[in-house]
Amino acid sequence: MNLHSTLHEIRQVLKDSIDERILSSEKKYFKEEIKIYGVDTATVGRIGKLFYQSIKDRPKQDIFELCEELWKSGFMEEAFIACNFSYCVSKKYEPSDFLIFERWIDNYVTNWATCDTMCNHTIGAFVTMYPDYIAELKSWAKSANRWMRRASAVSLIVPAKKGFFLADLFEIADILLVDSDDLVQKGYGWMLKVASVPHREPVYDYVISRKAVMPRTALRYAIEKMPADMKAEAMKK
Repeated sequence: MNLHSTLHEIRQVLKDSIDERILSSEKKYFKEEIKIYGVDTATVGRIGKLFYQSIKDRPKQDIFELCEELWKSGFMEEAFIACNFSYCVSKKYEPSDFLIFERWIDNYVTNWATCDTMCNHTIGAFVTMYPDYIAELKSWAKSANRWMRRASAVSLIVPAKKGFFLADLFEIADILLVDSDDLVQKGYGWMLKVASVPHREPVYDYVISRKAVMPRTALRYAIEKMPADMKAEAMKK
């Protein structure tokens, strides 16, 4: 099956899977305009897995070309499938792939859901393989693009769960500390929250030392998994 026909078939299966209730309810979770078919996330995941079986033996470059076409459509479900495909080839990542991933985020990500799906899996796996590229995430944290800034933090969610890269994530949190965008605040707050499970005391000390300037949205996220006494101290004005 060539890539064009695969793309056509994916779109046809998505159209056949539309649920009008999803179409009407999904948009309430987003402040920005979103473009969706109206297919529930679990079904999109199954569609992605099904089609990956038909392309898994293709060269990685072919799979990335298919991802690009899916991203270009602007449909959230197609972006989720692109994220599925790009993560499925994670064992084949090379340093040069970073520029492709960066371009997808900068050009095609338009909401928190596609940002987080791409970053938690594809970018998280990439920087775990190639930690030197965390320096690039620090550059993203200074971007004019809100989704690049959120991406700089949420790309470290999965590594942070494993206790990795604590000094780096503090550095990224410092860059984003007083960002006025609530979705960026929630992104780095989430990163700190996840890091607080393996590193409770250092994350608590970080929050306490910056709570005078840290937006309350980020602070609440960061302390969510801490004991009640620590939360109370962190929330004191």
